[in-house]
Amino acid sequence: MSDLATPAPPAPVPGSRSGAVVALRNLSVAFDGPPVFAGITFSVGPAETRILLGPAGVGKSVLLKLIIGLLRPLDGSVVLFGEDISQMPEQELFPLRARAGMVFQEGALFDSLSVRDNVGYQLLQEGVSDEEIDHRVREELHFVGLDETFALFPPSLSGGMKRRVAIARALIHQPELILYDSPTGGLDPVTSNTIIELIVKQRDVRKTPSLLVTHRLQDAFTLCNHRYDPEQERMVPLPEGQFNPDTTFLMLDAGHLIFDGSLHELVHSQNQFVREFLE
Repeated sequence: MSDLATPAPPAPVPGSRSGAVVALRNLSVAFDGPPVFAGITFSVGPAETRILLGPAGVGKSVLLKLIIGLLRPLDGSVVLFGEDISQMPEQELFPLRARAGMVFQEGALFDSLSVRDNVGYQLLQEGVSDEEIDHRVREELHFVGLDETFALFPPSLSGGMKRRVAIARALIHQPELILYDSPTGGLDPVTSNTIIELIVKQRDVRKTPSLLVTHRLQDAFTLCNHRYDPEQERMVPLPEGQFNPDTTFLMLDAGHLIFDGSLHELVHSQNQFVREFLE
């Protein structure tokens, strides 16, 4: 870590994470070959942001799909909002999924639908009135700073704007958990910073627990050492040596969770893989 100051020891981070919004317990997964995961255990607590690091191909996106029941584990359990969903019938999963928001890689917007209909897609499926959809979509577009895109279509938007629309879509139900799958992947540094600022805003203003997958260390550290200032309406750095104690790290390698802890513990880890990943 050449361009980042070493942080001071953190304030205590809750260790028990009682009342976790999601908990994975001894999770193992395989797809016609060697295990993708073997004995993964971690949780996300209320108002907690967890950053999942690891190289390409270790299954970070697979983990998010397991959390909302799009994939099933071979062994172990996934407890979402207090319910074990590991073997839950699909119909019973729907209301639990509706309580979580998912930001897919590259946004995954429907090009043939307007921004209004993309953001309000779930509401359209539920038969919510047009007036209510308009109101809630405009509210979320304002939150992500894209009021002017309401009637536009995705092909007319920049890459960064598409990601922000995707975040607005994930927020439309005021979720109790947000899953971000590489939200800045493929974006330039300036646009990436805009997306990270929006995630910091969601964390600090609405205090929604989240799990964020990324391989970009700069994004991860920005999340830790910045806060959102409502008066200035922007992200500002924390005083030198301070960082958000509820933003913590996980790291995967070769099917195992090799790190679970704070930024201070991450940068001082003696694990060889962790050290090489940070260089």
